[in-house]
Amino acid sequence: MTTNLTLGPILFHWDADRKRDFYARIADEAQVDIVYLGEMICSKRSPFFERHYPDVIERLERGGKRVVLSTLSEIVLPRERKATMDLCSQADCLVEINNAAGLSTVDARPHHIGPMMNIYNERTMAHLASQGAVHFTLPVELPRKAAKVLAEKADDLGVTIEMQVFGRASLALSARCYHARAHRRTKDECQFVCQEDPDGMTLRTLDGDNMLAINGIQTLSHSYMNLIAEVEDMRALGIRHFRLMPHSIDMVAVAAIFADRLAGRTDVADALAQLGELNLAASFSNGFWHGRQGHRYFEASELA
Repeated sequence: MTTNLTLGPILFHWDADRKRDFYARIADEAQVDIVYLGEMICSKRSPFFERHYPDVIERLERGGKRVVLSTLSEIVLPRERKATMDLCSQADCLVEINNAAGLSTVDARPHHIGPMMNIYNERTMAHLASQGAVHFTLPVELPRKAAKVLAEKADDLGVTIEMQVFGRASLALSARCYHARAHRRTKDECQFVCQEDPDGMTLRTLDGDNMLAINGIQTLSHSYMNLIAEVEDMRALGIRHFRLMPHSIDMVAVAAIFADRLAGRTDVADALAQLGELNLAASFSNGFWHGRQGHRYFEASELA
């Protein structure tokens, strides 16, 4: 079965020029098969980049990438519901649904279910597959034991499974914007302060230790999930799609490192060393996959 390396949607509020440059380079240079495109976090950001979608999609497809459009993950306002319904009703690209509001609009046409939909059991997966879902990206906090069960069910249903293997993990969403609150602003008068933190705003404990990252209404892990040592095991379980989340680092290099590992051109030690040379803003973590503390990174010797 084919293995696919995917690039998730940009979670952060980067300006339009930066996004266009980013996707142009991804189109021309990145060893990824599928690119997810869309605003998942805050509908107020959408107008800055929506007008560029046709050009970006054309450029990515010309570069040999398949494009999937991602919906908002939290819908509060009527305009957000309408935007989601409009996105799900279009027929030009597959859609990744991250909020149940999109399910009634997709009309049983093939679609993806995103990680914000929290697919935790086989019955939920089977129900959504009966409604047209052909692909499921599992939540980042699922341990190997649960992912194995869902991968087996997916095989029975004839659908495919994806897991995030790199990047900060999404932990929670809120109706309120902590990012604005931290700068003494309201959500409606935020002045897009989140743009000042292109990889999220670090949240520290009272002792000064880095704990989480804030991105508008979203809470993320401070650490970067890194499951490059686990991809072979994941593939053995039947997981064939591996998601990289965009950050302010060389994502072309990240994709190349994962592509080489998946192709067997490098071993785990070399791949880990190469990722370690990218000067990330935080440490790595893999605890969720192993059913341990999610913020920690466990060496193979610690898991024996």
